[in-house]
Order: sequence, then C-alpha cells, then structure tokens
Amino acid sequence: MDGLQAVRYTRGRLLVLDQLRLPHEYDEVQTSEEAFDTIRSMRVRGAPAIAIVATLALAVELVNQDFSSATVVSQQDYINQKLDYLQGSRPTAVDLTNAISLLKQVIAHAGQSSTEAATVREAYIKAAEKILQDDLTTNLAIGHYGAEYLRRQQSPLDIVDEVGCFTTSSSGERTALGEGDRKMSVLTHCNTGALATSGHGTALGIIRTLHNMDYLEHAFCTETRPYNQGSRLTAFELVYENIPATLITDSMAGALFAQRKEEKNISAVIVGADRVARNGDTANKIGTYGLAVLANYHGIKFIVAAPTTSIDLETASGEDIQIEFRARHELTQISGAVVEADGMVNTSKKARVAIAEQRIDVWNPAFDVTPYRLIDAIITEKGEVVRSKTGTFDFEAIMPERWAAQPEKKAHERI
Repeated sequence: MDGLQAVRYTRGRLLVLDQLRLPHEYDEVQTSEEAFDTIRSMRVRGAPAIAIVATLALAVELVNQDFSSATVVSQQDYINQKLDYLQGSRPTAVDLTNAISLLKQVIAHAGQSSTEAATVREAYIKAAEKILQDDLTTNLAIGHYGAEYLRRQQSPLDIVDEVGCFTTSSSGERTALGEGDRKMSVLTHCNTGALATSGHGTALGIIRTLHNMDYLEHAFCTETRPYNQGSRLTAFELVYENIPATLITDSMAGALFAQRKEEKNISAVIVGADRVARNGDTANKIGTYGLAVLANYHGIKFIVAAPTTSIDLETASGEDIQIEFRARHELTQISGAVVEADGMVNTSKKARVAIAEQRIDVWNPAFDVTPYRLIDAIITEKGEVVRSKTGTFDFEAIMPERWAAQPEKKAHERI
C-alpha cells in the first residue's frame, strides 16, 4: 500500500504512526501494554486502526516472547486475558470488540484441534494479520460504493425498493457523470482516512474515490474540536493527496451550508462511525449529531461510512451505547509545533498552551449519537443501506449470517 500508513507491520514487528507528531514519526509497539497506552493517549485513533493496533500488538508479543513452557490452556488463558485488557482502551469503538470476539473463537477452535500451544499462537497471529489485510479491501469497496451512491443522487435513475437496501455496481466499476451533471462538494468530520485505518479510509476513502473518479469539486473538513483530528489529520491527508479542500471550524458548518451550498454544489456530509446500533443510530466523534441536524435542515444528504464490523446488531439503539468521556485538559489546553517569528512552523519544537480558563468545569464526551432518522444512507463494503420509506434501516440483506444468529430480533424491531 503506497502513501500514508497508520500501521506498518511485518511478523514480529509493529510500527504505529504517532498522530500527535505528524507527519512521519513512527513508534514501535512491542506489547499489549504499549498498545493500550498508544490507543488511550490517541497516538492512534479511528475504530479500524484501534482494532488493528491492539490485535497486532498481541501478535508481536506472541512472536517475540518465550512461551516454550506454555500448555494449550495456559496459552489460551494468556491471550484471553490480554484481549480483555485491550478491550478497555477505547470502549465505544465496536471494531475492537468484534475483533476480540473473533480472535477468542479462533484460539478456542485451535485448542480443540491441537495439543500444542504453538498451534494456538499461530492461529491467533494469522487471524490478527487477516484483520489488517481485510480492512484495506473493505475500505476500497466502501469508497467505490459510496462514490457511486452519491453520483446517483446527482442523476437518480435507480429505484430503491420498499426495504431500501440494495447494492450498487460492483466495487471498482466507474460510471461516468451524466450529461449536465455537476461535480459535487462534500463536508467531512473528524479523521476517517488512511490514518484511521489500514489505508484509504472510510468516509475520507469515499472522498478519495470521488476525487479519483473526477466526481469531486471540493472537500470541506471541520477542525473537530476538542482534539482537532480534522485540522491536524484530515487536512494533512487532503493536502498530501492534492485534493481540493478547505478547513472550517466546527461552528461554521451551518453558515457554509446556507451561503455556499448552491455555489459549490454541497451534496453530502460524509462521516465515519465508531459504532452503529441495530436500528441505525450511530455513535461517532462529538459534533457529528449537530452536523446531521444542519444537513437535514438544509436538504443535504447525511451519509455514514462504516464497515460491517462497526455495525453492532446486539445493541438495539444508541441509548445502549457506552460513551467515553475524556480528560478536562483536552478542552482547556492544546499542544502543537512552534511557529517561529518568521512564520515558519518548527516541527522539532513543541509547546503546550492554555486556551481556556483553567478553573472552569469541563464536560468532554468523546462521542455523540446521531439518531437513525437523520441518516440517509449507511455505506458498507457490502453496499449501501438506505433509510426505507418507513424511515427505518434493515441490515439483514448485507449481514444475513449475523442477523440469523439473533433469532429474537423480529421484523417489527428493525427500527
């Protein structure tokens, strides 16, 4: 994979791009404890990347440490305990939960078929490596499905059935803009690109694909307070990729839609997801909910880009999603490279400054939940799920096996 990479991995070695020290400063992660600290301190973030770093760190540990005296049972216990520990690093992101569940099943099966602890380790390592490999394929598919969905909104010729779930042209197939169709502009929030995944990205991946297919006029990105993932990371990626883009503060979105929607053909807000509940409610970076309200008011499509691993069928609605709260200083202080007297940015010098009254009380949720009624479509690697005529989402068609595994979910509950 060329270009930006949040993670560089070879068996026995994991390098993670420190997203607090961009552009190209990698840290080696050798243990589960180092992975936990890297995730918790947000040196790596983004639901897919969190899952990848956590699971691969344990794989590196299993390669490099001495387990010669381990039995199958003791090896399984060791892995399970480490996975339980890693799950606490970012509880809202469901990709990590799903990856841990999968890996526990893998080592349980390996232990049933072998009496060698080495077999359990190898099974875990291969499964963790496959999570990394599959993520890039997934992101490329999301990019193409999302680009095609948005193109059709410019020239809507497709008929959506009553359920509202269908798949577009095969991922990777390009359909030209129709005669008279305009290129579109979009707005995105937080960072959902190569720095949040194994490569390409989810919401930002759709923007990359729109640009590559010559569908995109302009991308707008919010700074994404309080941690500034948009201004620090998304802006960096857009400039790196030479995608025409403009940075705005979070509070400018409404004015942007009101004043420049027609001029720039602002057609969609595209965001990622840390967890999508069964009814379509979506937990994502704080500020997403407000953008959905604004998009709805201004008649702009609101699109969630998420792999099926981010869809949590066991969580009925957003009310059941655990929201992480962050430290007060993330809102009252900020760190960055020093700007010298001549205006040049000195990335070798960092400073931390106060940007608020330090004695003020702070409420700092990391995520909010956007109600499904404000979401027009959820784009996955299996295709899009659009809100039906009755205003609901149905994931059964794109996730039949996982849906069937939950027999208690009746048709009338698909809300």
